[in-house]
Amino acid sequence: MMHQCQHPLKTQTLGTSRSISSFHFGSDHKTKIYIQGSLHADELPGMVVTWYLKQKLKLIEQEGRLKANIVLIPLANPIGLNQFVHGTQMGRFEQDSGQDFNRNYPIFGPQLAKQLESVLSDDAQANTQHVRQALAEHLQALEPVTELQSLRVELLKLAHDADLMLDLHCDWQASAHLYTTPGAWPEIEPLARYFGTKAQLLADISGGEPFDEACVEPWHYLQQHFKGRFPIELGLKPVTLELRGVADVSAEQGQKDADAIIAYLTHCGYISAEKTPMPELIYPATPLAGCEYINSDVSGVLLHHAQVGEVVAKGQLLAEVLNPITDELTPLYASVDGMYYARHWQRFVSAGMLVARIASSEANRSGDLLVP
Repeated sequence: MMHQCQHPLKTQTLGTSRSISSFHFGSDHKTKIYIQGSLHADELPGMVVTWYLKQKLKLIEQEGRLKANIVLIPLANPIGLNQFVHGTQMGRFEQDSGQDFNRNYPIFGPQLAKQLESVLSDDAQANTQHVRQALAEHLQALEPVTELQSLRVELLKLAHDADLMLDLHCDWQASAHLYTTPGAWPEIEPLARYFGTKAQLLADISGGEPFDEACVEPWHYLQQHFKGRFPIELGLKPVTLELRGVADVSAEQGQKDADAIIAYLTHCGYISAEKTPMPELIYPATPLAGCEYINSDVSGVLLHHAQVGEVVAKGQLLAEVLNPITDELTPLYASVDGMYYARHWQRFVSAGMLVARIASSEANRSGDLLVP
């Protein structure tokens, strides 16, 4: 039955301590699924969805219908949860370092390639076990100095040997969308259908070492490094699921999203139950390199003319920026055809500020794909 574990973080200052709480279901099963919420601590939809998942998984496990080992982390970032400035929660960046809680995770691909050269074989499943064991050893050997470093290490310890990893986030104002890799997409596509995501953004390397990419990096690196020599499975399939916007927090929506994840896990055979028919995919997968960022060149009040979740055409008016002193209205147009899936929640913009994002099939960007 479900059991709870505590994972202490490095103590940052005298007299303080924090820990990550994990909930474990079906621990006797070999296949492992890892699900975490609120790595950006001020993104609360994931926290709500994981709580509803916990209630549903307890019942499923009691009924003997669980066919996988599921590790659930409702609150992946106790550091950020406690960061407030004048009453406003600041859960995306650590205040001491200014670092994004979802960046700079350690990667091990090159080290693993050297270490495993002499032990890999033509047996793909055996290779998977070698990789997971080596990853566990590397993570265990790390000695984090700060609380933030220890958070990253503890989360990777919990997730590194999963077959499937779901990281639940949200955007400013957005329709549901997700990020995954091209290799994982065939298995993740049913989740997009059940969830009704309106953008599916694919990339092997997005830049910045976010959590999902750190989880899959060893497998991707080793596949490329040993291509034609040793078979390397995609041992972990990652997905970052964006649960709409920061204000989309409700009991009704949380239950609905948890049900969509349960339907997906059932479809994959991780839960024994009658499968729910899959809906149509709302919008095709597009490269993350095709994600178009719309910035404002001027400052003013943002007046929207299009809604997130709309398919827009190049040249379509998305918004205007009002200068109430000069009476100027500066139009912001879509620069590509695609899915208008996210926009900033603030209504006053500064010059150069990112305002909106469009998922396009035209891959025209390179480098760090997660920033404009």
